[in-house]
Amino acid sequence: MPPRLKSPGEAELLDIKTPSLRHLYHDWQERRRGREFPSRSDFDVLDLGYIIGNLSLLDVFFQPLRFRFRLHASRVTERVGYEMTGKDLDILPARDSRETVWRHFVDVINRRVPIVQVRERQISDDRILPCEVLALPLARDGSTIDMLMSGLVWL
Repeated sequence: MPPRLKSPGEAELLDIKTPSLRHLYHDWQERRRGREFPSRSDFDVLDLGYIIGNLSLLDVFFQPLRFRFRLHASRVTERVGYEMTGKDLDILPARDSRETVWRHFVDVINRRVPIVQVRERQISDDRILPCEVLALPLARDGSTIDMLMSGLVWL
């Protein structure tokens, strides 16, 4: 019997630790409705109350590839002490965090699947906290990734 084909992101997401990120992933899967990716308009903010303060939306631009925060998670903003809404990822203050986030988002774009990571996030010069981050691709046309939805939960 040939191996069963996995849906996008299934292999990467078997070990989502936090319930709210598992819920977000299932919501993302449900909203695909036969398409490769759901679009931002498939999500009603009222349905995302369980994750809303931990949710960021990023516009994806190509040539050159870059990411701009359309919305930076309010709980992340409170914890890290700076607001990224309306700003490009490449000005994220902590260089190590910026490079880690960049690689995570580029991996989602290149592999065309949701990807979860557990990593450390620099909060200040002397404070680092562990977090789990789920990045999910979105596409207005169901195929061309034009946005990322990123949920971050502190561990």
